[in-house]
Amino acid sequence: MSKVIVNKVKAGDLELKEKVVAINRVVKTTKGGRAFSFSAVVVVGNENGVVGHGLGKAKEVQMAIQKGIEDAKKNLIKVPVMKGTIPHDQLAKEGASKVLIKPAAHGTGVIAGGSMRAVLESAGVTDVLAKSLGSANPHNVVRATFKALAMLREPIAVSKVRSLGLKRVFNG
Repeated sequence: MSKVIVNKVKAGDLELKEKVVAINRVVKTTKGGRAFSFSAVVVVGNENGVVGHGLGKAKEVQMAIQKGIEDAKKNLIKVPVMKGTIPHDQLAKEGASKVLIKPAAHGTGVIAGGSMRAVLESAGVTDVLAKSLGSANPHNVVRATFKALAMLREPIAVSKVRSLGLKRVFNG
């Protein structure tokens, strides 16, 4: 696995759209009865290369979602999107979840499961092949997808590091 180079972005004046990935009801049994609370995994993005994820916990669903959105706005990163797809294959692992994302030809669409689909669509990726390997826990799948997107490198940056021309990077 390669090193993660995070391209952090400020939420400033971005038009972010939010998607709720998962809501979990948590029950705590106490002497006085049961206490219910909710946790929500939320993904925000401008569908133009900026995406973030967050976790919110509260006694009510709506408050948990709001807290998740606020947390997601603090964790925004820039993703290199080229012609609607990603520049290269990437594998990432978080906990017991492992995800594989591959670039796809124009018109393929987002071939991915629920949690990964939300992250990829929020990032603005329109054509990608993705597979979730291992655990399907939405929290870890979102984090692993986020980690994979953060590891992506733009071809221009790769050509500068390797001192090669852009055509040589693409054609080998």
